Amino acid sequence: MNLIEFVVTVVLITASGALAPGPLFFATVSQGTKTGAKGGLIFSISHTLVEFSLIMLLALGLLTIASTTIVKNVIGIVGGIALLVFGLLQIYFTFNEKKSEKKQYMTSYPHLFLIGIILTGLNPYFIIWWLTAGAKLIILSLEFAALWGVIFMFICHVWMDYVWLTSIAYFSKKGTNTVGYKWYKALIIIFGLVLVYYGISFIFDVLVS
Repeated sequence: MNLIEFVVTVVLITASGALAPGPLFFATVSQGTKTGAKGGLIFSISHTLVEFSLIMLLALGLLTIASTTIVKNVIGIVGGIALLVFGLLQIYFTFNEKKSEKKQYMTSYPHLFLIGIILTGLNPYFIIWWLTAGAKLIILSLEFAALWGVIFMFICHVWMDYVWLTSIAYFSKKGTNTVGYKWYKALIIIFGLVLVYYGISFIFDVLVS
């Protein structure tokens, strides 16, 4: 995999998680109505700290066994299945508005940084994603350039969190309902299909290797 293919793969796969509705997304919408872009920026920073820590812990754990065929095959299969499931669920919930637009995650905690830490670290979807589909990306990153590859992978991903959460908070302040827009739902469906594609690709690569 060359540099361009690596960057495109990371961006397309991780963009689905960055843009999909979740606890942090709805907290950003809620708090953004009061704080604007600043709230989104604070959420992005707290999210980054948790996410980078988790990724590096996983990378260090996989570093010594990343080249083992059975480990790569297991992670490829599990990661592929996870991407398929996440992609199909993402498409399903986009069509099911009542489930995809629930806002029970909104919170009134005064400290935005702490909210970001809590909603990121205690989000089961986030943890499971990095333990399955994300683990495959970490393996690819380690093969690409060892731990530097993992750091580069994270950089290729994390800018989307900052742009997205800051924009959502800014537009929430302006009274814009992002979730209600058809273009947003179409975008989520597209990235859901992207996950399905990569899920099939990861599984296929293992089966034909």
